[in-house]
This record gives sequence, C-alpha cells and structure tokens, in this order.
Amino acid sequence: MSGVLAGKAAVVTGGGTGIGAAIARVFAAEGARVAVAGRRREPLERVTADIGGIAVPTDLTDEDGVRALFAVCERAFGRLDVLVNNAGVPGSTVAVEDQDMDAWDRTFAVNTRGVMLTIKHALPHLKRTRGAIVNVTSDSVHRPKALRSAYAGSKMAVLGITQSVAHEVGRLGVRVNALAPGATESEMLRRVFAERARAQGIPEAAVYARSTGTKALRRLSAPDEVARAVLFLASDAAAAITGELMTVDCGQT
Repeated sequence: MSGVLAGKAAVVTGGGTGIGAAIARVFAAEGARVAVAGRRREPLERVTADIGGIAVPTDLTDEDGVRALFAVCERAFGRLDVLVNNAGVPGSTVAVEDQDMDAWDRTFAVNTRGVMLTIKHALPHLKRTRGAIVNVTSDSVHRPKALRSAYAGSKMAVLGITQSVAHEVGRLGVRVNALAPGATESEMLRRVFAERARAQGIPEAAVYARSTGTKALRRLSAPDEVARAVLFLASDAAAAITGELMTVDCGQT
C-alpha cells in the first residue's frame, strides 16, 4: 500500500468519534495499520470496520489497561511508529466557586493522566522505530474560556508534558508535538456549546455565532482538516519538528 504512512503502525486514542475517527481514517488511507482505542466498543468497531484496523476498548486512566493496549498492538502489528493522544473529555462548564472536585479530577484523569500513561507505555516501542507522538490539546492553551477552568488547565498540562518529553526523548530519535484544534464540528463540541448556552442563559445559536464570528474564516474547523494536520506532524515531512505546538482554528482572533 502506498501513502506517507505506508508500512507504519499507529495507535489513535479517542478514535471512535469526531476528530479521533477522522485521524484513524486519514492514517489508514495513507497506508498505516491503525489500532483505535477508546472507552466504548461500538464506535471503535464502526471505525475499524471501515479502515481494516483493530478496535481496542481501553480505560486510558488505568495503567494496566494502557499497558494491555500496547501489548495488543505489538501482537497485531509487531511495531509501533505513531501514537496520537486524542482522547479527552470536555469537563464541566461551571464557575470556579461551584466546581465539583470529583468532576475536576475526572477531567484531569482522562485529559492529562491518560496522556502520560500512553506516552509511558508507548515509548519502549517508539524507541525501536524512532517514531512520533502527537498530543491533541486545545486552543484553550492560547485563549482559555470563562467557566472552563478544568478543561483549560488539563489541556495546558498536556502542552507542558509534550515539551518536556520532547527534550527527554529527542536524542533517541522520537519526536513529540502537540496540535491545538479550535472549535471543531463534533459531538463533543455540540455538548460543550449546549452547556455554555445554559450556563450563560443565551441561545445555542448565539454561542455558535460568537465562535465563528471571531475567526478569520468565519467558520468552524472540520474533523478531517484537523486530521490532516496531525498526519503532517506524524509523517516524515515533519522530521525536524519536535516540542512544537501547531494550531488549527480557522484563524481565531
């Protein structure tokens, strides 16, 4: 099979829907064998049925589960070249004074601990192939929104992890970069916008209008547009790029 990832194997977390599903499909179209991980089996299997990959239901906050994910990948593919950390939860839209700390902990468990665990257990495999890691964070690292402190904090932590690990493993030939999508059409974004509308007492249409009105392109990103940027960072075209943050947000101002 031809393509920029021909002969390579990848793990994509949060790959059952939205951006993750788009990444899995783009990677497969470019020749990669893809293991798609996430909490729910059915969405994973819908994606892998389309791309010929393998579905690996995984609780990414559980270290034994994450260890097992990469063991499955090793048995199936015999190698690992790319890890894409896309799994995430939106967290709650709430004032700091009203923040439920169990909900806060859950947001950090998935968005931050999950990233750390997958990197930890992917690295022994990636060192052999001089592979690449792409951590999907958020444009919240540039412009945190009001009422979104848990999400913004967890995603800023992912950027810090990215840059630290990039300097740690660069001498081994492993690259680590982050990609920050802006508002991207997805099931998760629709939930976030609905929560924001309720929290602020405004119609959902007004939330969408505010989001698109501050973008140079006057629209939201599409999942496949974000996926193509992830593909670039994962490919040999980005061989000299590590420890960097790429933003895909239709020109947010």
